[in-house]
Amino acid sequence: MPTLQTHAPRRTFVKRFIGGLVISATVLSNIACAGGATEEWPSWRGPNETGESSAINLVSDWAIDGDNLIWQQAFVGRSTPAVFDGRVCANGRQGNGMTKQAVVACWDAGDGTPLWERTFNVYHTTVPFSRVGWASVIGDPETGYLYHHGVDGLLIALDREGNTVWEWRLGEDTGRASGYGGRTQNPVIDGTQLILSNIGANWGEHGAPRHRFWSFDKLTGEVLWNSLPGNRPWADANTQGTPVVAEIDGRRLLIAGAADGWVYAMDVGTGDLVWEFELSKRGINVTPVVVGTTVYIAHSEENIDNASMGRVVAIEGTGSGNITSSGEIWQANALGIGFSSPLYHDNILYVVDNSSKLIALDASTGAELEQLNVGTVGKSSPVWADDKVYYTEVNGRVYILEVGPSALSILDTEEIQVPGEERHAEIYGSPAIAYERIYISTEAGIFCIGDPGASYSGEGLPILQTASSTENREPSRLQVIPAELIVKAGEEISFEVRAFDADGNQLGPQDNASWLLDGLSGTIDDAGTFRPAAGENQAGKVTAEIGNLSAEARVRSFAPLPWATNFESGQKPNWWMGGGRFQVQELDGGMVLNKSRSPVGLNRHVIYMGPSSMTGYTVQADIMGARRRRTRPDLGLINGGYTLDLQGGYNRLEVRAWTAELRMMQRVPFEWREDKWYTMKLTVEVGPDRTLVYGKVWERGTEEPEEWTISAEDPMRISSGSPGIYGYSPVDIFFDNVQVMENQ
Repeated sequence: MPTLQTHAPRRTFVKRFIGGLVISATVLSNIACAGGATEEWPSWRGPNETGESSAINLVSDWAIDGDNLIWQQAFVGRSTPAVFDGRVCANGRQGNGMTKQAVVACWDAGDGTPLWERTFNVYHTTVPFSRVGWASVIGDPETGYLYHHGVDGLLIALDREGNTVWEWRLGEDTGRASGYGGRTQNPVIDGTQLILSNIGANWGEHGAPRHRFWSFDKLTGEVLWNSLPGNRPWADANTQGTPVVAEIDGRRLLIAGAADGWVYAMDVGTGDLVWEFELSKRGINVTPVVVGTTVYIAHSEENIDNASMGRVVAIEGTGSGNITSSGEIWQANALGIGFSSPLYHDNILYVVDNSSKLIALDASTGAELEQLNVGTVGKSSPVWADDKVYYTEVNGRVYILEVGPSALSILDTEEIQVPGEERHAEIYGSPAIAYERIYISTEAGIFCIGDPGASYSGEGLPILQTASSTENREPSRLQVIPAELIVKAGEEISFEVRAFDADGNQLGPQDNASWLLDGLSGTIDDAGTFRPAAGENQAGKVTAEIGNLSAEARVRSFAPLPWATNFESGQKPNWWMGGGRFQVQELDGGMVLNKSRSPVGLNRHVIYMGPSSMTGYTVQADIMGARRRRTRPDLGLINGGYTLDLQGGYNRLEVRAWTAELRMMQRVPFEWREDKWYTMKLTVEVGPDRTLVYGKVWERGTEEPEEWTISAEDPMRISSGSPGIYGYSPVDIFFDNVQVMENQ
């Protein structure tokens, strides 16, 4: 449950269709502006997800040494800040060596006074420190909450004072993958939903690695739905595209490019697929922009129908099904727009290619109008405001561009340097425009640019929500809430059923459902209250039926420790997260868990066996690795955020938390033989000011040694995490007799 808010939510205006009368956003904005309120920038592409701002009186030049620089604060940022509720908030990184962490902070948007700062340990990821803070934070003006998605899968809601409201460890609890590239998806808010996509391997029938979309209740963190619109293997696991929400033809759609190279439009309330469009042979990193019923999106990879690299397309968004052939309005080929989101203004589509060339296209035809070089590395997205384009380039450059009747021109360029170092400050985030000021987050700090003499109001416009009548509409779709959850065995959980009509409009809660359990032991009553059986780990579904409609929730239930698995049933536990490459097989008269060399993709895999909230336990298993010529595997256990890894290529034992940085890593030599069983044990003890990690390995069947083989101390103190199995298998690896027990 969320903590109590310590401030009043912002006043909300609801646009209702009453007798043909529409209270427009323009009217409300005029009323608000008369009272001094100005437009905010709560998410990375602005209030309408288009990159446009209605702000006026913005500066046309500034200087790092003072002119039109209202304030700056020291910070190492990488993404676009969120400016709302009188605050500017951003995420980034801080620390050195052992103390490297992710950080989220907020400042007063008026004068830059620091308000609060939260730091987070980074673990279970190969993303390096320099890429921490990739995804932009997003603010919710209605509640004042700020949402952060970290490179390691931390999804957290923070209240106005920076306190945790709710959080998920998406890697351990949903199977989210985290690779070296660091590209991390931005969340998006629509009404009561926080929506996020990621690539990963979940449990059960969701075990295949795919690009999934998740909807969370923004207040509680409960999963409302998760969607696999294309159910196609990803073409590139390292993608970062953000969904956008748009109303097209009377239906609210969630539209996004995906890791399989397709563009999907889903019903925003349910995640159901509405249409799909094949665009690229590789993953799509660009966030679309929607104008009316037209969807503009781009990529810089190989095209599906010719040998050219890169394409910008305009798609008619009113279709259904596969609209690859029928939905394309125009295409512009050989434009390598790989990361930057398009900007639309006055029937011109502005795109930035990977070499930071700004290209203007006719939005009706795709014809090229003009080009302008603005740097050499294009990652951020241009922003339109006050008849100017504001743009940041990776090599520390901030551009202010004039858009004339016939040409683009540069009004001002400023290059930001890292203090104390003779190099540019990297800028990956886009400008955020709010309160008639420009805010930029860089490797060298947070900057607020504007006219110091202008009046300032830290008050945002009223929130405009849309409501439509649902009277006399028939249900065509059910939804069970929560849709995916982790529970304790014996704990009561109450489910709710919601109904939707054929256009995706929510019809409200339904109290006449029949309830069924599939693969779960326990009881469920007529009100939808489920009590899983005590004393056993299990996974399955809770199904609600009303007439010929049905919906289901996916549940994993965990009993108190100890747990033990010996695989003699011939199956691995279905509640384990990930591990699709692991299979149970017979070996020497018994059943064991095996992972062979992967036919395609990575050989490095993990299985998470429980919730990320677990602490104070020990993991133990029997392990064995094969050998092929000089190639040997790695095998290990996971406990509370830490990994114990027996590395065959080096004949050593390693303890670590963050694979890319090894900030608290310890290693000891350990000679071990292939095709021989060993027993491995990993204990983690969490103290008030440090965490102690202990590991040992010995030949199976011999007496356990009293002394630990390896130990490590972490002053940054990871406090909890799922138990798990780790393996790198260029050759076969085996596990047996897996145990999880409370620390003694």
